[in-house]
Amino acid sequence: MLATPGELPPPESEDRWAFEMKWDGVRAVVYLDGLSVRVLTRNDREVAATYPELQGLATALRNNKIVLDGEIVALDAAGRPSFGELQARMHVQHPSAVLLAKVPVSFLAFDVLHLDGQSQLATAYDDRRTVLADLDLDGPHWATPPALEGDGAAAMEFSRQQGLEGVIAKRRAAAYQPGRRSRDWVKVKHIRMQEVVIGGWSPGEGSRAGGIGSLLLGVPDDEGGLVYAGQVGTGFSVRVLEDLGARLGRLERTTPPFSTEVPRPRAKGARWVTPTLVGEVAFTEWTRDGRLRHPTWRGLRPDKDPGDVRRDT
Repeated sequence: MLATPGELPPPESEDRWAFEMKWDGVRAVVYLDGLSVRVLTRNDREVAATYPELQGLATALRNNKIVLDGEIVALDAAGRPSFGELQARMHVQHPSAVLLAKVPVSFLAFDVLHLDGQSQLATAYDDRRTVLADLDLDGPHWATPPALEGDGAAAMEFSRQQGLEGVIAKRRAAAYQPGRRSRDWVKVKHIRMQEVVIGGWSPGEGSRAGGIGSLLLGVPDDEGGLVYAGQVGTGFSVRVLEDLGARLGRLERTTPPFSTEVPRPRAKGARWVTPTLVGEVAFTEWTRDGRLRHPTWRGLRPDKDPGDVRRDT
């Protein structure tokens, strides 16, 4: 079951909703059958060998037959789930003992779909959460995070204070709808803003062929260099792309303006420009390598000069 992007429910209906934190990890369904543990991702890829820490769930749950839904996370130095940390584990089929110790993972269970021969799919969210709580998941690599009831603003503020992505609002009377993106689950994310300097653009494909596919962005550092901060390819209307194309065409140059290296796939075929235009993007977080994650273009900032731009930490 997938969540629909949206906003918090109105205060007058909040008592019909529960609020869970949005965890920055890999969604997984865990199948426990006696001593057997299977871990499947959203695209039904078996990853139990990638996360051997989860094998202990079978013993912890007294060898019951259970299907759990949740998120696999890795924590950063501050104890927050970090997608950047998790990437070191995501594509390793049989991690070494060194990697297991360096980047341990945990499974945060937020739903139970099946328990000892009984499907839980048609039962209400509140009832499934009661069943889940009774499992008493509390181990070295698994837990059941709490759900907050009736106050979405407080949940969002708690999420912000903890440095998390946002919250998932879940209708308390709703059944579990496998394979569906449902409005009974609504994901509400914090929006961060960052001013950026345009240093180039990559040609588009398909409907954008012959024009801008994405903008190559930078943020000035304290030494006056322009640090490459990633690319943005969403949030543009046709009119905005035409305007940007005309503006950037007058600023073309033959060399990249960035003081740091642009990854080869981005640099190949790129059109470089003199970095004088400032814009603004919405994004979720900074990655470990200093890139904007999930940026969306918001518009030019003619009231800003490149020297005014600073990284928002």
